[in-house]
Amino acid sequence: GEEAAHTAPRPWGALWGGGPQGGKGSLPAGGASQGGLRLAGQKRKHNEGRVEVFYSGEWGTVCDDDFSIHAANVVCKELGYVEAVSWVSSSKYGKGEGKIWMDNVHCTGNEVTLAACTTNGWGVTDCKHTEDVGVVCSEKRIPGFKFDKPFLNQIEVNNMNIQVEDIRIRAILATYRRRVPLTEGYVEVKDGGNWKQICDKHWTVKNSRVVCGMFGFPGERKYNAKVYNKRKQNYWAYSMDCTGNEAHISSCKMGNHLSVDAEKNITCENGMPAVVSCIPGRAFAPSSSSGFRKAFRNTSKPQLQPLVRLKGGAKIGEGRVEVLKNGEWGTVCDDQWNLISASVVCRELGFGSAQEAITGARLGQGMGPIHLNEIDCTGFEKSITDCKFNTESLTCNHEEDAAVRCNVPAMGFQNQLRLSGGRNPYEGRVEVLMQRNGTLKWGTVCSQNWSTVEAMVVCRQLGLGFASHAFQETWYWHGEVSANDVIMSGVKCSGTEMSLAHCRHDGAQVSCPRGGGRFAAGVSCSETAPDLVLNAEIVEQTSYLEDRPMFLLQCALEENCLPTSAANTSVSTGYRRLLRFSSQIHNNGQADFRPKNGRHAWIWHDCHRHYHSMEVFTHYDLLNLNGTKVAEGHKASFCLEDTECESDVQKQYECANFGEQGITVGCWDVYRHDIDCQWIDITDIAPGDYLFQIVINPNYEVAESDYSNNVMKCKSRYDGQRIWMYNCHIGDSLGQEMEQKFDHFSGLTNNQVSKR
Repeated sequence: GEEAAHTAPRPWGALWGGGPQGGKGSLPAGGASQGGLRLAGQKRKHNEGRVEVFYSGEWGTVCDDDFSIHAANVVCKELGYVEAVSWVSSSKYGKGEGKIWMDNVHCTGNEVTLAACTTNGWGVTDCKHTEDVGVVCSEKRIPGFKFDKPFLNQIEVNNMNIQVEDIRIRAILATYRRRVPLTEGYVEVKDGGNWKQICDKHWTVKNSRVVCGMFGFPGERKYNAKVYNKRKQNYWAYSMDCTGNEAHISSCKMGNHLSVDAEKNITCENGMPAVVSCIPGRAFAPSSSSGFRKAFRNTSKPQLQPLVRLKGGAKIGEGRVEVLKNGEWGTVCDDQWNLISASVVCRELGFGSAQEAITGARLGQGMGPIHLNEIDCTGFEKSITDCKFNTESLTCNHEEDAAVRCNVPAMGFQNQLRLSGGRNPYEGRVEVLMQRNGTLKWGTVCSQNWSTVEAMVVCRQLGLGFASHAFQETWYWHGEVSANDVIMSGVKCSGTEMSLAHCRHDGAQVSCPRGGGRFAAGVSCSETAPDLVLNAEIVEQTSYLEDRPMFLLQCALEENCLPTSAANTSVSTGYRRLLRFSSQIHNNGQADFRPKNGRHAWIWHDCHRHYHSMEVFTHYDLLNLNGTKVAEGHKASFCLEDTECESDVQKQYECANFGEQGITVGCWDVYRHDIDCQWIDITDIAPGDYLFQIVINPNYEVAESDYSNNVMKCKSRYDGQRIWMYNCHIGDSLGQEMEQKFDHFSGLTNNQVSKR
């Protein structure tokens, strides 16, 4: 049988589509028909680039004079995208070469091809390549759109367009076929439906680096190909010439074809098939069974904290890029952000090259400083911090935060799990493939203690994004399940695992008291998720003490916003000492934050005349220096609404008149310091130094793309009459060293802190 092989993920709409080269092709003269149009140049993703058309056997560009969004729409639809997002002038994607085929393009937007729009005529222009036009298309594809493969899968070789359908690494020996991930093997390309080997005569370690990067590996090693399959090889007619910093071999130059013998076979004289040997990142090293669990953790030495991390991504190897500088994590501005710089980030984190360099905060906005701007990498740097960059980011804001999507090794985890019975592919009962009595068997997961955290791991493992809900009852979905079908129980995940099998669970001794029939675990997944982040600065600025008479606190007492000792306080003469503050909660994610329960389950509180949509929305805690809780408050979400929004965002949620509750992306909800329960009662607390902590969405009731930024911490000093809050920060915004300093209290004088 065929040895195991892994094919590369396809980072663009088609594997070899529209590279920056502009040579001659083989399309008959006579106009830019479908397939005679491409997006080229220095682009960051498949759906943008310099517009190039194919006419009279040659690729050429389009001038930006009179170009419009209507023309951009025609281009995008011709390429299979739903619509154009924008168009850009003045060779933003780099200057093209050769002819400028079209000038003064006028389109109504209804034309089927760009060639159908009116122009000066083919090649009639007074433009220079500094005026080459580019477009940005929507990411959505036209349903059922058929691509003209010969033109999308082409590379230019000596003025000829050659067609390649796919690329893979195939294991050299059958004994390697079960290795996961597959790190070593022949490089094969699919040509005319057949897999062909590449002659090693012109093969270089730089070529290996590019191929390994495509398959999710950060490094490569020289391979001594003494042992190889003696069967007759079927060689591809071309050789590759990569510089080593390409994100994909479609960007490499291709060499001359090899000699052809009398029988019309391609030969590799005195040579052998090219072989690569890739070095996986630590999280994917096959020798370390526990290493797979560390995918979201530091991939460098354990004692060293990485300088770069990814945040807010749904899948392994994707997220907003954040850099550690001066002990504080900050983001990267997307000016000049491209695949080469993104690949440096990916390799630094133990992944392969970048599939996509993502701009415009599409994976969520960060908070805090913007550390780097206008990054310029060669592609061979060990860290993004070794690249050239501009530290001035005065023109940038968090709407321009850069992100990456990296190539990761094929681990096969998605084949060990499936969803069944749901109404669509994004939801269903969770079924796991496990060894039982020597045979592989599908079975359900016990839903006891099943939560959003476990559901997140399932959705990630299946490549379906984030969990939107975790279900403990799935009887209403199709397919009857018996209690005997439970194959996994006691599942408890940290949330960073690549596979549900890596979470703690009961093993072979399954225990599920309620059975796994109607109580089988289920999930629904979503490509996007909200992300709530508290503004630490507002808390620090608005904290103060109030001695509030007990007779004004009867509503708060009914709502359990006071400690038990308050019940013994005289209503007429007593008071409670409250630490009060405002909180401003931003939704920096990609989806609106909505309460878990529908309005049918909201609870009416007569005293305050409002509905609670979540039982517990925030925890407010005061801890002593050894971490013991000494006072607490909690805030039910009586009103989740858009208090304020960014200038271009429309408010959607308002609590008045039993309105919809939620926080829109780009908006924030403000709980003012003078609202009931927006406090911690510290009446019984002795003077001293404390830690003050706020946790949003503490029970993970609502799915978020990132829970690590839901905690805010401050140092606090109480002298019996006044209180000081200082060093307030989001839980994951500081580096390890700074965080350790924060946790280590030293005596501070009052002039070192801000009085509140």
